[in-house]
Amino acid sequence: MAPVSLCYASDFPLKAGYAVSRRLPPLNALRLFEAAARLESFKNAAEELAVTPSAVSHGIQSLEDWLGVPLFLRTSRGLVLSDAGREYYPRVAHSLEVLASGADGLRTRGGAKRLRVTVAPTFAKLWLFPRLSEFLDQHPGLDLVVDTQPQRRELDSEAVDVAVRMGRGGWQGVHAQQLFNEVLVPVGAPRVVDRARESGGLDGETLISVSRAREEWASWARGAGRPYPEARRHIEVDSVDLALQAARAGAGIAMGRRPLINGDLERGTLVIAAGPPVTGQTAYWVVVSDTRSSDEAVEAFRGWLLRTATASSEH
Repeated sequence: MAPVSLCYASDFPLKAGYAVSRRLPPLNALRLFEAAARLESFKNAAEELAVTPSAVSHGIQSLEDWLGVPLFLRTSRGLVLSDAGREYYPRVAHSLEVLASGADGLRTRGGAKRLRVTVAPTFAKLWLFPRLSEFLDQHPGLDLVVDTQPQRRELDSEAVDVAVRMGRGGWQGVHAQQLFNEVLVPVGAPRVVDRARESGGLDGETLISVSRAREEWASWARGAGRPYPEARRHIEVDSVDLALQAARAGAGIAMGRRPLINGDLERGTLVIAAGPPVTGQTAYWVVVSDTRSSDEAVEAFRGWLLRTATASSEH
């Protein structure tokens, strides 16, 4: 989204007797707009908020009517934010975050402890959630908020306690510890891999790649000392999760990332199509702000992540 200048509530101190409600748009419509803008889909917003797509559409229509401007445009590429929507989204997202943070603060005063974690969606689905029950069983009095928004959350924000980031480390003003490296290896459904092996390898197969990581196949080929596969066709998707889903369904061969795919390999839903595995240049890190590194809940979660990552990397 294009950069915009943000205005915060603290910039506008309220005068005594000022009726805030007179200038507030429909609050539920703001939740619907924030989710739809972030996910770029009414359908996905509806699934996240447990409402119908029609409810999202009508809620956003009511907000557009209140504002007097369109917030979304329908194009041949699908749903996109209008100029007004792009300007309005960061203000709405920040405002809702402030409200949630304030509620968290009151919950903490009331005795409930809440830990806020931000992770990539694929990491959450394939690695964190299958293991999370162990941590929750060890800490029954702790509420956990897992944020999988694609935008990176800053650790100095009141909405984030711990982050799991992918990169090469070296971030300033934070305490970062490596969980594990990504290890690249081509994978596919058993029947697809069997066919590839019978025909002599990856040449002539359909290769699945991720639009934000188009270089992964070339990186693997260089590291493996192999020529780039001469694919019959290419399928490009916009997330690692979708690439793996397509591979499980037999659409082609995708680039797997261990240990994220270890569960698939153990269950047999994916098998290794070719080797050798190649260690990637990036790793997953648990990252904590220096100001929160001594927090009891933060330290407990960080320690559990490090121990669990070590165990998963050994398999």
